[in-house]
Amino acid sequence: VFHYLFTDPTASADRSAILDNLWITLKDAGIGFVCGMGAAVVAAALFVMFRPVAQTFMPIAMLLRSVPLVAMTPLITLVVGRGVAVVAVMGGIVVFFPALVMIMTGLANAPRQINDVIVAYGGTRLTAMRMAALPSAVPALFAAAKVSVPGAMIGATVAEWLGTNKGLGATLQQALPAAAYNELWASVLVITVASIVLYAFVGVAEKLVLAQMGTTPT
Repeated sequence: VFHYLFTDPTASADRSAILDNLWITLKDAGIGFVCGMGAAVVAAALFVMFRPVAQTFMPIAMLLRSVPLVAMTPLITLVVGRGVAVVAVMGGIVVFFPALVMIMTGLANAPRQINDVIVAYGGTRLTAMRMAALPSAVPALFAAAKVSVPGAMIGATVAEWLGTNKGLGATLQQALPAAAYNELWASVLVITVASIVLYAFVGVAEKLVLAQMGTTPT
């Protein structure tokens, strides 16, 4: 891999091609991460505020989570097509379920004394969610984000592999049958390093934000 990326006569062109594909994969992972985390926050807030909704839809969510993503890909591609939508759906699915459980736990652990004060002053469930539950769930949000970043990379790679035919996911698909193992393992290495760097970035952001809030990480 080192020779392929740095010392071979074609290393410059090979490195440029992989970095271009990495940029596509990072954009796809960002789309999936934002969609999945956004949906998880909204769903967790609804489930915490309205318990019957959680009792109705959580079993369905867990059932869908048990279906392998690769098996769902052809159906998702058939429904939404091969563009940005398939990236958003598949990346969002990978991010959504683990984030949902962690964020729900954080929201449900809001101090009851604060909720009682808000209710005593005439606050609604939405007010309690906004002023008490969400601030107390910030550590859980960051914990969910750290878990979801590698998942978003996986979702983006699978979407590219089976859906868009772009990015590093498509590179993996094309390199394997062509026996281009240097390109294959270089792509795997780049994906892994990118995931580690993004995870570390979220960890740094977590420490900075929680230090400002006077809260310790979960």
